[in-house]
Amino acid sequence: MIAAPILLLIAALEGGPTIAASAAAATEAAPPAIADADIREYAAVAGRKVAGRPVGGPYPTADKVLLIVRDAKGYPSIAGSFGFPVKQPLRPPPEGTLAVIRLHQRSETVVPGPTADDLAFVVANRLPLFVIGEWARPAPMWEVAWVDGAVRYRTIGDIGEIGPWQD
Repeated sequence: MIAAPILLLIAALEGGPTIAASAAAATEAAPPAIADADIREYAAVAGRKVAGRPVGGPYPTADKVLLIVRDAKGYPSIAGSFGFPVKQPLRPPPEGTLAVIRLHQRSETVVPGPTADDLAFVVANRLPLFVIGEWARPAPMWEVAWVDGAVRYRTIGDIGEIGPWQD
């Protein structure tokens, strides 16, 4: 069951065919723009467990990306994890992905928070993105989502507690 999303992810990363659904099917099956509380709490715990661990593969300084789905019993689960080049925009995730976690090794903004690429990903995909900063301990975390017709973000505490939305 997990093999299909991983194969789709590999095809997408290699520039293979993208998954396209009809507008009606996409509307019916579209994940919520703001993550459910259990997804947010899962991202806070699972994402921070990965913070500080080395990334294997061809990219020496890579961001880590985790894809969150629901398993057969309806619980949040990691469908795939991989290293992704720093400063490269994320591609659309495979169908069925409910949220994405991106761990940045370094802060690229003057005030720590989501980067322009992170905000652009949410605008393009209308999918929740959790951004975790690996440069500090405890690792700071933000949720980026499409809220009221605009991209907004908020801080997420150690166990999923939320702050106010910011522009």
